[in-house]
Amino acid sequence: MRIAVAGTGYVGLVAGVCFAEKGHDVTCVDVDTKKVKMMEAGESPIFEEGLEELMRKNNAAGRLHYTTDFASAYRDKDAIFIGVGTPEQPDGSANLNYIATVSRQIAESVERDCLVVVKSTVPVGTNDKVEQFIKDFLIKDVKVEVASNPEFLAQGSAVHDTLHAARIIIGTQSKEAEALLKKIYEPFGLPIVSVNRRSAEMIKYACNDFLALKISYMNDIANLCELVGADIDAVAEGMSYDARIGANFLKAGIGYGGSCFPKDTKALKYLAGQYGYRLRTVEAAVDVNAAQKTRLYHKACKRMITFEGLKVAVLGLAFKPGTDDLREAPSLDNVELLLKNGAQIAAYDPAAAKNFSRVYPQGQNGRGYISYVDTPKEALKNADICFVFTEWKQIRELSPAAFKDQMRIPLVYDGRNVYDVEKMKDTGIEYYSIGR
Repeated sequence: MRIAVAGTGYVGLVAGVCFAEKGHDVTCVDVDTKKVKMMEAGESPIFEEGLEELMRKNNAAGRLHYTTDFASAYRDKDAIFIGVGTPEQPDGSANLNYIATVSRQIAESVERDCLVVVKSTVPVGTNDKVEQFIKDFLIKDVKVEVASNPEFLAQGSAVHDTLHAARIIIGTQSKEAEALLKKIYEPFGLPIVSVNRRSAEMIKYACNDFLALKISYMNDIANLCELVGADIDAVAEGMSYDARIGANFLKAGIGYGGSCFPKDTKALKYLAGQYGYRLRTVEAAVDVNAAQKTRLYHKACKRMITFEGLKVAVLGLAFKPGTDDLREAPSLDNVELLLKNGAQIAAYDPAAAKNFSRVYPQGQNGRGYISYVDTPKEALKNADICFVFTEWKQIRELSPAAFKDQMRIPLVYDGRNVYDVEKMKDTGIEYYSIGR
């Protein structure tokens, strides 16, 4: 089928590439000419495992195209997928300006009946508005229907999550729209859950917020474990055998980040408030996560007189391994505090250092200084203290001896519970983690 995808971020580009991989003819639309040329050359603008390989394969096969010319892209397509951002606003609500812009472009460009499919995460009821908005601005006498098709990919495994999803959620208001979406996804061979539009919108928020709740709950329990002398890893293992709970999202740490959980918890909290309802459980998850991000920093403050002039090794900057995304990454909160207090930071991340340097350029930043290094051991060399914020493989593979041998003072604050407590202590390292 002929498909256009608006937006080439994590949602749009991954969807477009995977649609092409399954045999559809796909045109990806973006406003950035430089980005389009990069993608035409087979280079992905985002760090995502397996994505460039599929881009190059489908570029060469002639199934995948890129353009800034939205009018030609939308004119004669069977379906147009919207995958643009819906960033968080100061009050926690979702910014729908990009959705509105694309919707109007579609209305002014389509010349045949088509289905518009919103993959972006949007507040419940948004797709009703999108359909009316498009109808208000239609130029040609054509039929345009809107469907909801939220994505459930995880950054770092987005391609796999799309091609091997547990299920596809489609929200439609007509049998015709449902049939077309099912036809598009037929080559994927995946289970399809068909519901109405508002239910599909709610499923996305309900899933993400439930997982955020699970993470915050485990972090809360981990903090209590420290006080009572229990081990959160042992607690999580015992819980994981309960089929009602499951083994996923039980790992304690310094909080969740990324483009989904922080934004979606706040957006659902805001939506509930618009209807005069308080989602107390979601509010609790947001509050716990906000405090958890800097828990180790404040623990270190009780140990240290000052960070002024101290060399601080920072291992990991991305919010999770497998991505260069820094959105809501705990490293941002902690590095800001360290720099304000005069720390001399040596930071390592195999993928996100370039993005991080746009926020904190190498050199003097206020009272502090930050440099970016190529290996974890370079960061540790002569360091007075180390913080672990992302559990990259290169960081997990460090032996306790590496900290002991490289650091001036072997003092480690591990926000991802990467290392064995007893092995670290037996090596002579003063080691602090979460809930252990």
